[in-house]
Parts: sequence; structure tokens; C-alpha cells
Amino acid sequence: MCLILVAWRSHPQYPLVVAANRDEFFARRTASAEFWADEPNVLAGRDLEGGGTWMGIARTGRFAALTNYRDPARQRNDAPSRGALVADFLRGDDPLDAHLENLMHGAGDYNGFNLMLGDGERLLWFSNVSGEPIELPPGVYGVSNHLLDSPWPKVAAGKAALATALGALPDEAPLFQLLRDDDVHPDEALPRTGVSLDWERLLSSAFVRAPGYGTRSSTVLTVDAANKVSFTEQTWLENGQPGGRKHFSFDRTC
Repeated sequence: MCLILVAWRSHPQYPLVVAANRDEFFARRTASAEFWADEPNVLAGRDLEGGGTWMGIARTGRFAALTNYRDPARQRNDAPSRGALVADFLRGDDPLDAHLENLMHGAGDYNGFNLMLGDGERLLWFSNVSGEPIELPPGVYGVSNHLLDSPWPKVAAGKAALATALGALPDEAPLFQLLRDDDVHPDEALPRTGVSLDWERLLSSAFVRAPGYGTRSSTVLTVDAANKVSFTEQTWLENGQPGGRKHFSFDRTC
């Protein structure tokens, strides 16, 4: 993902609400969201080149989502795929703290990442750029290709829009609308992450359109107070037009 917006215990009926966009090269082979044939408890899309995924949830309520940390100067071509970090957590059943402790030992092997992990009771954020994991108290959070709640324009705008959209639940339309925001922010508000200014402009919107690259899927995930999970994925074509939409609903097995 390149934008993850999360409302954690901020709505009386929906303890977890996630609205997220995955930005990627259109040439990278991808499977849309399904319960995996080799891991039938895992619901996620799949990166058919790296084998992992960017966001998903298990029937147990284990949730994980990932963004890359953008810093071209620190990018290593021989690093393992970061998508494995999400897939490994979704497949597992180890306690959250134990999983993070093991993960931290090898986190430096990967290029920079942000990782959100939840077990239905707790939600944590960890980046191998910043150091220690943080357990998140109730609130609204956003992460793009920097650290959690970095004041990038699309993160700040997305968090504000998510806080407003919570009032419309169970209607998911406002959540998808905020993910479709393709406003390009002014130059003076843009971060400087080591890519050209033209690319900073293209990447500044929540919904990205660039030559051969852009938002390929938007996902809305909710878990309600009765442990009912709703997962909706909208895929996008290279011209920004909608592709397919999939919806899944199931009861979390606690």
C-alpha cells in the first residue's frame, strides 16, 4: 500500500476501519483479493512476483498492512520482498509481541517499510527505519511512504476525511470517495524524498496516476463490534477507470 488510513476504536460500533490504496507499477503481476488456496484462512490480494501481499485479514481477525518507506538512496536491489512481512503474520498464530520480537531481529534485511499488525484486541505500528514498535491507542492514523502520521498533505487530508466518513457507516461510499481523491498538492507542501519534483507532484495525491504506475486497488476493511468482517476491494485500470470489485463478509473466529 502507499496510503493506509486507520480508525482504531474510534467508532462505537466499528472498532477497526481501514481505507487503503495500493500504488504499484501496472506491469507487476498481481492477483486480486481472495481467500488463498494454500492458506484458506487468509483473505488478501497477492503479489505474483514476490509472493507476498500488501494488506489482508485472517478469519481469526489478524490484520496486517504495509507501505514502503521512500528513500531511493537507501534502496537495495538484493533485499527480500517486504510483502512477506504481511503474509507471514496473516498465516501465523503466534502472539503479537512474540511475532514482533522475532521480526525485529531480521527487520534490517529489508528495504524501509511501515507495518501495521493487529490481532483484534491490539494494533501496533512498526518501521525498520524508526526503531521500536508503537502500540496504538484509540485514534485515527495515517501512513504513506514515510513514518506514521508524517504530515504529508495526503495523509493529513485522508485522516480528516476518514474521521468524517466514520459517521456514515455502514455506508462505505465516503471511504471509497476519499481514496479516489486525485488532487495534486502545491509544491510548497510537498515532501522531498529523493525523487524528482515531477514525481513528488504525481505521488502527492491519494489516488495516483502516472505513466505506467498508479493506484491499482482501493480497499475498505471494517470489523464491527459483533466481530463481523467486511472487506471490499476495488481494482483500477491504468487509465484510472474502475476494474473489478470484490466484496467479502465473514464472522471473525476469536
